[in-house]
Amino acid sequence: MGVWKQISEYLYLSKKDPNRPKDKWIGYMHGINRISIFVFLLCLVILAIKLLR
Repeated sequence: MGVWKQISEYLYLSKKDPNRPKDKWIGYMHGINRISIFVFLLCLVILAIKLLR
């Protein structure tokens, strides 16, 4: 699976793979990855705002 496809699934931009195994630990891992991507994007926005002042 490509990196961009996985990121788009984390951010709810594309549908999830129906053939993916259903496991609660994989769900937890994807949730943590989703949170880390959102925090990273938030930090990029904050840095951009600070640099543009």
